[in-house]
Amino acid sequence: MTIKEFFSFRTNRFFWLNILAMPVVLVLLVFGTLKWLDAYTRHGEAVVVPDVRHKPLAEAQKIFSGLGLQSVVSDSTYVKTLPPGCVLEYNPPVDQKVKLGRTIYLTVNTLNVPLVDLPDVADNSSLREAEARLLAAGFKLMPNDTVPGDKDWVYGVKFDGRVLGLKEKVPQGAYLTIVVGDGLAPTEVLPDTLSADSLGRPVEVEETGAADESWF
Repeated sequence: MTIKEFFSFRTNRFFWLNILAMPVVLVLLVFGTLKWLDAYTRHGEAVVVPDVRHKPLAEAQKIFSGLGLQSVVSDSTYVKTLPPGCVLEYNPPVDQKVKLGRTIYLTVNTLNVPLVDLPDVADNSSLREAEARLLAAGFKLMPNDTVPGDKDWVYGVKFDGRVLGLKEKVPQGAYLTIVVGDGLAPTEVLPDTLSADSLGRPVEVEETGAADESWF
């Protein structure tokens, strides 16, 4: 290659056009990539998560949908003071800014009252101990039923008029009735050879037959 041929590119207009086009193409490529990323990530498009706590699930989902947000139920728990099926909490939380299309994960109040094990208090607890254990487990107590037996000794627990079995499951927060002894032991049957005086003390019964003394 001669020196003249080496420097001939300076008079080639296509060479200079290519040189000028390279930065233009690079700028366009970068600009296009950034615009695509903005569209893909919805940059600058954000909404504030509304407060839908304690609202019915259907109403809360309608509100989220109207703002361009998705919502799904991810968990449930039981709060007896709130209506069944209402929204308890969610993530992301209220007042947080999120992008359009973001999924909100909801925790709702269960529709069914959960069942829990009845504490083992029948025939092994005093009234005070049974009351403390049942209240600590979240149950409510009705007036006690009494039966003949040791005073303040617990003989059973009733729910809806039925005596419950050992570790039987009952609705959480249910109203229970404790069956407790009244201190009056059942009447005992005295032996045939004994009777009782006016004070209730046993005395021997005299024999009515007389001994035959004719042999004297």
